[in-house]
Amino acid sequence: MDDSHYSLVIAAAQAAGPCVPGEEAAWGRRVHGLTVDLHLIAQQAKQDIDRLESSRTFIAFLENVEIEESSRRGLLTLRLPSGEAETIRTEQKDTDRGQALIDRAQSLEGRWVLVYRYNERKAGQRNQSVRMLAHLLDLGMDGAVPSTTAKKMVLQEAGGDVARAQRAWAEAGLPGSGPVSAEQLEQARAVARAAG
Repeated sequence: MDDSHYSLVIAAAQAAGPCVPGEEAAWGRRVHGLTVDLHLIAQQAKQDIDRLESSRTFIAFLENVEIEESSRRGLLTLRLPSGEAETIRTEQKDTDRGQALIDRAQSLEGRWVLVYRYNERKAGQRNQSVRMLAHLLDLGMDGAVPSTTAKKMVLQEAGGDVARAQRAWAEAGLPGSGPVSAEQLEQARAVARAAG
């Protein structure tokens, strides 16, 4: 047994609580079941983290959330700082993850959000994909973005070129620390794009 599995067994034993004398077999079965559950949760969490790590991010005002009848997916209407509208989908409403994303999106209607999105290929259509929601981060009513998040987004826009991202940040007049507005961030991203 490797260390990660051993750690899962320890966590499951702690979750099961103390073993009542004479109930060792039942307690062992409970620990076993909890260990398997924790392993499956850890695998799903790893997939979700991998999806977030590979996602593109952008800032938008979340205008509306509805359920698309044909697919049973959440359909989010987003307004970008440029004024353009964008639509993005969640997983199906009848999945735990889909329902959780829909609930989160509905709770954030009328707020600025940091959108984590990925592309998913359409079934049976190799060259077509749809924009899918991986996660939403609440930026509040005014759309203030933490500087660490903003800097990561500008770096992403600069294709990973740190010097280009730093020049774009400075040229847009963004502060060295503290939150920046969605408009300021979009200015820096535009400069980074233009410099490429």
